[in-house]
Amino acid sequence: MSATIVIGADDRSGASVRIDVEELLATRLLVQGNSGSGKSHLLRRILEQSASVVQQVVIDPEGDFVSLAEPFGHVVVDGSAYDGTEIVKLAARIRQHRASVILALDGLELEAQMRCAAVFMNTLFDAPRDQWYPALVVVDEAQMFAPAAAGDVADDVRRLSLAAMTNLMCRGRKRGLAGIIATQRLAKLAKNVAAEASNFLMGRTFLDIDMARAADLLGMERRQAEQIRDLERGHFLALGPAICRRPVGVKIADVETRARNVVHGLMPMPNAAGEEMEALLMAEPLMFDPLPTPPEPEETAPESGELLEQIESSVPAAEQVEPPVEPSLFAAEETAADIAAILAEMAAEPDCTFQPAAQLYQDFTVRCRMQRLGQVGIDLAAFRRRFAMAVAGIPDDREPRWQAALKLAEGVADDLVAPFLVLAVAAVEGLPCPDDDRMAEIYGTRSPGRIRRLLDHLEKSGLIVVRTDYGGRRSIGIPGLGMTTAPVEA
Repeated sequence: MSATIVIGADDRSGASVRIDVEELLATRLLVQGNSGSGKSHLLRRILEQSASVVQQVVIDPEGDFVSLAEPFGHVVVDGSAYDGTEIVKLAARIRQHRASVILALDGLELEAQMRCAAVFMNTLFDAPRDQWYPALVVVDEAQMFAPAAAGDVADDVRRLSLAAMTNLMCRGRKRGLAGIIATQRLAKLAKNVAAEASNFLMGRTFLDIDMARAADLLGMERRQAEQIRDLERGHFLALGPAICRRPVGVKIADVETRARNVVHGLMPMPNAAGEEMEALLMAEPLMFDPLPTPPEPEETAPESGELLEQIESSVPAAEQVEPPVEPSLFAAEETAADIAAILAEMAAEPDCTFQPAAQLYQDFTVRCRMQRLGQVGIDLAAFRRRFAMAVAGIPDDREPRWQAALKLAEGVADDLVAPFLVLAVAAVEGLPCPDDDRMAEIYGTRSPGRIRRLLDHLEKSGLIVVRTDYGGRRSIGIPGLGMTTAPVEA
């Protein structure tokens, strides 16, 4: 199949300038132009015109191209919402089903953008041979993903991203992947990545080093490079087997879509000025409330701490309850409701989880006697479990939707039941993942390190799966339930 698309008109003759898409798949394309030269407009024109011809994958660091989704059927993948494993699975499915997608990375910091894009492109590159379908892979701001020199990012991230871009441009052709890379500065783009392109569209640039490299790629003499500085916005010099055999000036044609939230040209100034504008700016106090005094660090001694817990857990003989007596059928349901109300009341009290279990149990028995419940048949071990349920927000262990979570909790150590059930309840109800402060409150500690060790222990035990996406949001899955919490900032 052969197809050509029109990208614009010849500056001199006005004739249509076309790109042979089939030839482009074999020879790749490099677009260069300073900010404001019309580089994104050119990429959008190519994408719009070829959308019905070939699969498209857009690496979009600024979120400029997501507006293509509705009119042209692209799927927008928000890179900040997924972790590395999920990005790998998504990229594999994209390759398998030949979906045109836009990987939007605007919600991520630079290092996370580079890592996410590298994992994504490497998965496209490593697809099975029977999935080597033709696809245009458009990378905007390519100098970010293939920098010519080390910058502010970690070396391992830079190497990972540069390797992915090199694979795309050097070895991607045999796998059906045709790179279209766009950059503001040729001098900032790795030479081994830029050199693999055989087609060029050079826009306006002003720095001598960039003009010299552009002239070399176009086969022009150095004295002719001055014309690159004089190009107007939306005008490019084109050369390559998929476009034309000699450099030609091209005025890029109009596009159907626009980038989100982009203002072209001037806007009317606001009507408010002077005192009125000052009132708007000063409407709210600028002084923040003073930060709360941080709690004093918890003093813990691991060995003695265990000993103290054993001492606190012991119940004096005078306070030990008699063996539980089976309640009558007539009063059982009413008694269960009263017990649940007492536990819920205790769980709602501030800092209740910081108190020893023995002290809480003694308080519970006193409240039961005040309610004239008599012997309720709950010993210390059963109380710890029931209190953990109340802290987690499970009022009744007979309710069907909690049965699976409570069954899983049977194999959890007594001191970990409440944190586990809090996570399970959030997963069942689709609530955001509890943050570290909430988990510390439930666990009865003020040490963030203990919460990290707690989650690590639960994950190693196979009870939970901790997931942190590229945007830094944490969610926790419960494999035994097949459910996961909503993500929240970690």
